[in-house]
Amino acid sequence: MNETDHHLHLVEYDFERRFDERVAIEWMQENWSKSFVFCGLYAAAIFGGQHFMRERQKLDLRKPLVLWSLGLALFSIIGAVRTGWYMLHVLNTSGFKQSVCDQSFYSGPVSKFWAYAFVLSKAPELGDTVFIVLRKQRLIFLHWYHHITVLLYSWYSYKDRVAGGGWFMTMNYLVHSLMYSYYALRAAGVRVPRPYAMIITTSQIAQMAMGLTVSGLVYLWMQEGHCPSYLDNIVWSSLMYLSYLLLFSSFFYQAYLKGPQAKGHKSE
Repeated sequence: MNETDHHLHLVEYDFERRFDERVAIEWMQENWSKSFVFCGLYAAAIFGGQHFMRERQKLDLRKPLVLWSLGLALFSIIGAVRTGWYMLHVLNTSGFKQSVCDQSFYSGPVSKFWAYAFVLSKAPELGDTVFIVLRKQRLIFLHWYHHITVLLYSWYSYKDRVAGGGWFMTMNYLVHSLMYSYYALRAAGVRVPRPYAMIITTSQIAQMAMGLTVSGLVYLWMQEGHCPSYLDNIVWSSLMYLSYLLLFSSFFYQAYLKGPQAKGHKSE
């Protein structure tokens, strides 16, 4: 792809151009299993932390939480713009099928840096839960289950550059840009209208439905030899997205339909 695409004016920046995705992919192939260590430490920290905080006063941490959420919001917004622009380029030039089966997302001049930044970001994002534990907020199953499985699957998939990754990452960046912006505003004491929280959860449900659809299409088109992936990866992604779809739908019902319980629970 040229530095500038005539249809979308897709310009790559120097740091994106200089990023060597081959080194990144090689590192992930050798080290992706370290994600299990991160998840083990994470589980021990949050449940040990809950036990530690049981007899202690909750911490306020409002200012650090504003900075934390704002930082992740800005990162997600930039990531959504860059990966979204590249996804539009693929859709515009090659069509929907190619956007699903595309591997250039991992090595494209604009998207390659943001693909690696995405999978790496799933480790520091575990820090979300630290605020919940130290502030003694309710920690729901969906929250920590989602953090653990996204980290494991992202690292597991990046090393193989599987089809569908472009959609998975772009959608996640987009939803996270909305979600972390919401958390930053709430932490800053801004009263965010209830419908905004409903929109975020609705977008998460739509993301999971689309993720499940993309996984199915990768399997279908893999049979034709077009989509580079592996059956075990498709099975894991399908199970993951199906479980998310059910859990987020249940969360939506419990939080917004069952009763006046819209507390803005941190769910992703």
